[in-house]
Amino acid sequence: MFAKKDILDIGSLDPAEISMILDTAEGMKEINERPVKKVPTLRGKTIVLFFQEPSTRTKLSFDTAAKRLSADSLSISQSTSSIVKGETLIDTAKNLEAMKPDVIVLRHPSSGAPHLIAKHVKASVINAGDGIHAHPSQALLDMMSVREKKGKIKGLKISIIGDISHSRVARSDITGFSKMGAKVRICAPQTMIPMGIEKLGCTIAPTMEACIEDADVVMMLRIQKERQGNILFPTEREYATLFGLNTHRLKLAKKDVLVMHPGPMNRGVEIASDVADSEYSIILEQVTNGVALRMALFYLLAGGNRHADAD
Repeated sequence: MFAKKDILDIGSLDPAEISMILDTAEGMKEINERPVKKVPTLRGKTIVLFFQEPSTRTKLSFDTAAKRLSADSLSISQSTSSIVKGETLIDTAKNLEAMKPDVIVLRHPSSGAPHLIAKHVKASVINAGDGIHAHPSQALLDMMSVREKKGKIKGLKISIIGDISHSRVARSDITGFSKMGAKVRICAPQTMIPMGIEKLGCTIAPTMEACIEDADVVMMLRIQKERQGNILFPTEREYATLFGLNTHRLKLAKKDVLVMHPGPMNRGVEIASDVADSEYSIILEQVTNGVALRMALFYLLAGGNRHADAD
């Protein structure tokens, strides 16, 4: 039995729950390989996608996941909601709740918004990214992708490089991989490393080369200019020279290294095109696994595997 009402962050999931989600997602992946990619598992269930920030992969992935399980998927954005008329987020959520959805998937620019909504609605809430705080479904699909390729997570050396300060993916991945027994190293310009990040379970490498050396997985992050109040580095060219992943640096990692990126990529800045398109890259496989992982979340939250009165 999966007892969680909501999926709000990785910190609230224990290793057994993470493993249960990953195992369920592996089972869901087979559905996506069928000629007819649809099962009646969640027929009659209603899922609302409430995205108040731009999204390509995550939104389409959740939408595809809902449809492949035969759930009814409804989509609203900030520009088409009454929030533009002055309605509060809580009032919007309560009005959505009045329409009796089973799951609300929320992406919001403010950290903590999904946690707030979850307290005011009976429907399950999935955090699809809140500010710079968390992106649990991305971390789960990243863990799924690594476990699928390596057969395990425990004991692996995971390197995460890029704009750590503004990355909710980085925070969720550091927490998740650490919980599952991996050793996580990070690297970024000093202006992009938040104070106290080590408390999440990672170590800070002094150089990019030191971070990549002997790594099983190298995950690159884009520079999130839309979240930066001030420019935190001189030029993109200098950033690419000092912190970009190229074939020369990748040789420092293990021979069977996996290259990952949550997207969208800035080719030629944090990652060279020949690396992004190389045999080591599983970037597109992350996208594929994202659909199966989100199918698993919908199934576990709305598929009858949870006590009706679970918190």
